[in-house]
Amino acid sequence: MKRTLPPLNALRAFEAAGRLGSFKEAAAELHVTHGAVSQHVRLLEDWLGAPLFERHNRRVALTPAARAYLAEIGPLFERLSQATGKYGSPDAVSRTLSVNAPASFTLRWLIPRLANFRAEHADVDIHVETSNQHLESLKGSYDLIVRGGPDTFYGYSMRPFLSEERLPVCSPALLQRLPLRTPDDLRHHTLLHTASLPRLWPDWLASVSIPALRPAATLTFDHFYLTLQAAIDGIGVAMGPTALAADDLASGRLVAPFAGPRLQTRSYCTYVPDGKSADELVAQFRSWLEHEGMRSQINAALPEDL
Repeated sequence: MKRTLPPLNALRAFEAAGRLGSFKEAAAELHVTHGAVSQHVRLLEDWLGAPLFERHNRRVALTPAARAYLAEIGPLFERLSQATGKYGSPDAVSRTLSVNAPASFTLRWLIPRLANFRAEHADVDIHVETSNQHLESLKGSYDLIVRGGPDTFYGYSMRPFLSEERLPVCSPALLQRLPLRTPDDLRHHTLLHTASLPRLWPDWLASVSIPALRPAATLTFDHFYLTLQAAIDGIGVAMGPTALAADDLASGRLVAPFAGPRLQTRSYCTYVPDGKSADELVAQFRSWLEHEGMRSQINAALPEDL
């Protein structure tokens, strides 16, 4: 039976433009010009006899019918890529895993562990970009995105892999110079703040019934990884995220002078586009993150937790 297939280059251009929501970004991904993508899309629209995009000045949006069409053909492109990788020459197919994650998480947690994944997947190129942008505002195509959650986004599957709490942490050397026997002793210390989360210290101090405590000084940084580094260097006491401080707590570079209370916060979650959910490499990386997350939380556990 003869198959009725549209022009495949036109279909490829439509899939990229629809997935990325941009002709310009589709052109960059396919290594062609913006005009070539536009021409291919028009060719497919003529072949189908129906519009695929609503054009509004400099932006485009899928029509409802095109959105349903994309939902069906997107996974087919992914399966075609996997089949080619499985049956084609290993030298002919280069696998790249594209990941987007927050900067502090990447620096403090992901990078120290990536060598473990690379040891088992030496043939995989890993491309990591850092961003704190809301998932739906991200530009570009990623195999896996790390963000807080759990949240639900259309077109993505979500799985939590690393829970987090926050409590005071500091260097052992600082604790020797200025002991912290009770939370009230924090008045003799420098409190380290992270600008994006200004309520951490006020909320924790309120939880121990000393909301009006005045520390000896305060110091504010724009990223958690800077705040934690300042704590490691003995500059002051930080409200440490247990997930990002796990390795430092396990090694003794940081200590938690108080067992609690701990501020509860959102977990780290993986968000994978539906079209990538069947990808074996993406699934392996996701499972690896979950395994490392479990190990990390065991390492970060304080004696009172064990």
